[in-house]
Parts: sequence; C-alpha cells; structure tokens
Amino acid sequence: MSSASCIFCKIIKGEIPSLRLIETKYTYSFLDIQPTADYHCLVIPKFHGAKLHNVPDEYLADILPVVKKLTTVLGLDTNNTPDGEGYNILQNNGRIAHQVVDHVHFHLIPKTSDSTGLGVGWPAQETDFDKLNKLHAELKEKLAKYDKL
Repeated sequence: MSSASCIFCKIIKGEIPSLRLIETKYTYSFLDIQPTADYHCLVIPKFHGAKLHNVPDEYLADILPVVKKLTTVLGLDTNNTPDGEGYNILQNNGRIAHQVVDHVHFHLIPKTSDSTGLGVGWPAQETDFDKLNKLHAELKEKLAKYDKL
C-alpha cells in the first residue's frame, strides 16, 4: 500500500532519488538528506502507514534487523560499554510527538559527541507508586482483553 502524495512512498517507487542503503521485500533504508550527524539513516516500511499501529506486523518485524545490520556496517556495534560513542533509534507518531512525514520511519542516528546527533530532553515525573500500581493494573486488564481477541 502506498500514498501518491507521500514523499517516502515516492522514494520507495524511485520517483524521488535517494541514497539507498539496504532494501528488502518489506523495508527500504537510505541516508537522511538533512542529517543530525554523519551516517544518519532512515529505515522505512514499504507499506504506507502514518503511525506504527497502522503498519502490518511483517513489515515491522523486518525493520529492526535492517537497523541492526546498519549499526554493524557503520561500526556502531564495536562499543559495548555505556560510555563513549553510541546511537539513537528514533520513531515518532503524530505531530505532537514531532512526526513530520506521515509515513512510519525510524531514524538511526550515530551519537559521537555532545554536539552531534540527537539531543533529548526527558521531563521525568517524580515516582508515585500508588499511581504506577493503578496504571499497571489497568494495563494488565487491557492486555488480558486484547489477548482474548
């Protein structure tokens, strides 16, 4: 499934040029043309879905192995400690969550210094175990109903 007006669907079809990296039956990856760091890649499903929950599972199951392969090719897999170089994998859903292109996509962003790559603010809330326990019970109930579908 594709959308005639979607820039990523046009890239997949070859209507817009891209710097293609890995292509599978379900996935297409390429270099971001407005990178936040060297080797910033995009990995997208070949199915047009605006949000993650719109994309069939077989497409989603193919994406992370492609991301993992790219981390190896880029040498991002050599540092297995918490310190030093790393990378971010970013996927946003909806305008309020900073999604700009309405086609699910994953950014693989190398993080080699404080000044390159993704910068993140994390407005963590104070721990409230009463609230967390209520949310946990609610989610467990919803998961049980979901599993019965």
